[in-house]
Amino acid sequence: MSTQTKRRAPFRESRKPFADLGRPGKEVRVFPLPTAALLLGGAALAGCRVAAAAGAPPHPGAQVTPTHELVALHDRVRMGGLEDRRFTQEAYWSVVGPVVEGHPAFRVEEVGRSAEGRPLRTVTFGRGPVPVLLWSQMHGDESTATMALADLYAAVAREGGHPALRTIQEALTVHTLPMLNPDGAQRFQRRNAQGIDINRDARMLATPEGRTLKDLRDRIRPLFGFNLHDQAVGTRVGRTDRGVAIALLSPPFDETRAVNEVRHRAMEVMGVMIQALEPLVGGHVARYDDSFNPRAFGDLITRWGTSVILVESGGWPDDPQKQYLRKANFVALVAALEAIAKESYKGVGTALYEGLPPNGRRVADLLVRGATLVVPGLPPWRADLLVNYEDPLLAAGGVISDVGDLADVEALDTLNLEGLFLRPLPAALDLRGGGVQLRVGGPAHFTVSRRQDGLEPLWTFLGGPPAELRRRQ
Repeated sequence: MSTQTKRRAPFRESRKPFADLGRPGKEVRVFPLPTAALLLGGAALAGCRVAAAAGAPPHPGAQVTPTHELVALHDRVRMGGLEDRRFTQEAYWSVVGPVVEGHPAFRVEEVGRSAEGRPLRTVTFGRGPVPVLLWSQMHGDESTATMALADLYAAVAREGGHPALRTIQEALTVHTLPMLNPDGAQRFQRRNAQGIDINRDARMLATPEGRTLKDLRDRIRPLFGFNLHDQAVGTRVGRTDRGVAIALLSPPFDETRAVNEVRHRAMEVMGVMIQALEPLVGGHVARYDDSFNPRAFGDLITRWGTSVILVESGGWPDDPQKQYLRKANFVALVAALEAIAKESYKGVGTALYEGLPPNGRRVADLLVRGATLVVPGLPPWRADLLVNYEDPLLAAGGVISDVGDLADVEALDTLNLEGLFLRPLPAALDLRGGGVQLRVGGPAHFTVSRRQDGLEPLWTFLGGPPAELRRRQ
């Protein structure tokens, strides 16, 4: 499926039902996540936008640029050519390279090579005494912050005299490694070419990418580190029905999860970020799980003395390419860097961070309700089907996760096929054992028909909703 395919965002209720494909009086509809998610979030956002319009700073003591001014800055400098969140290192550098290479504000350095030999480059700006390190896309399919860093480079290049950017460059030396896993980005996959999760390689350092990050951290010894990721789109805010747009974390340095000076600094900066994000994604910010992982870079870099801030970008309505969350990342990062530069985060306290609700349950992607399944050699039976996508934002790469009575299962979308027949295609069948059965864990490939024999199919589902269903949204 093309990455340009548009789909309903995972936070919005469908306003129009799909056309009637079942028995008279039956609809085939998709119901994205419960309406309460948007109603609660909308109420929060409405109040926050009033504060933004009034020009309120993120925190009375933070002394950083108000959110609406940072949004306006982003609108002026946003880098073109990164509208699709799937891009290779070569494509990314074709956009970023002309901005940073040869520009007096930047120093570009190759600091290592990936497992497949692709260059690992840092882009550094500012000449202040406080070193800060930002690294992104250590998981190759998590590119939201990588796009935001491109916009940050454009801001420094084009509007370096902006008060916030001038302050940052005077007080900080900002080191960025925008794409730590270019081999994964080449395939838009989480792991590197060795099949290793780089973020679980901080202890063994078996990957060249992990060794590069460790060497870079040891060389520059940053006071702050920003570990930039994406998380599952279906994650809820605490026990609510609101989806998580951004999750934050100060990683622990051991199993006790004690708060020392290193973590306290990070929590105060995140207090600034929370307030900067409020007008954009208010009510949709959560706290990531703080269980200690002795293999994770965020945890060990915290142990080594750097105040680490983990940023996880989730999802947002009508944002399949994460362009809105790209803007939110830009705003949060500039506010954080400005607060560090001014040391105005000191005294913000930890209550804003500690008051964040945790990441809650993860909601499944698609629940297919009420169909009659027809598998060769078995009597037809009525059952529900659960489908989870490899790419939830684009509803692509669907896999059958469960089958049976799933009436109580929560999903972002529900497809009502009552009165219709669902026939799995060969890829969704298991032929082992001398018989035929539905392959749970296999591709969600099936046809839907009004006839049990499968003739005259209404449409075919090949890992995602077919074009004719998408057009009915």
